[in-house]
Amino acid sequence: MESRLAGAHAASPGAPGERTSSSTAAPGGSAAEDDPSLVARARTGDQAAFRELVDRHRDRAYGLALRILRSPPDAEEVAQDAFVRAWLGLPGFRGEAKFSTWLHRIVARRAFDRAAALKGRRGRETRLEEARSVAVGEASLEAAARAAKALRLERLLDELSAVRRAVVTMYYYQEQAVQQVAEALGMPEGTVKTHLHRARAALRGSWLKAKAIEAAGGSPRQEETGP
Repeated sequence: MESRLAGAHAASPGAPGERTSSSTAAPGGSAAEDDPSLVARARTGDQAAFRELVDRHRDRAYGLALRILRSPPDAEEVAQDAFVRAWLGLPGFRGEAKFSTWLHRIVARRAFDRAAALKGRRGRETRLEEARSVAVGEASLEAAARAAKALRLERLLDELSAVRRAVVTMYYYQEQAVQQVAEALGMPEGTVKTHLHRARAALRGSWLKAKAIEAAGGSPRQEETGP
């Protein structure tokens, strides 16, 4: 993720507390069964195989839902609902896409639906507690600075639309290819690239504006031009 962000000049240190995928190694060091084999077993009703798929993919499913919804409880509920729908939909899954791509499509659709339902009832919720806990729990100035930057990035990401947060999450944080993002979100690759370009521009502009205001002691001044 950091290499992609650096290459895109996103002016960002990355997000705090991002969950990572579960290891695919089986207990005892033996190679884990691959997704297609687990899916084939799960389609016959093998619940143990599906539980393995859940264990393998739930962190990324939750992470995607969280980036879209900005609310841990709602993200948890959406991720759980997505797995239920995946289990029920397995008989119709033909394997034309990867299981992870198919699952992310379900997660994104459910998260977009939830975001639309929540929009009129409450403001967007930001995932800031992790950054705050780092700032409080770490004694070093370096850790506090990292936490402050992460906190600022979270606030800037919160200004993006739900769709762009999903694209940014899948491409930068989960390091999926443009083709995979397009398949999961059901949009052309060109549209994904457009979302990435506009998200980068928006994040960079907001970042520079915030830095300029900070440098001016809280008073707005003319925004700096980028490289």
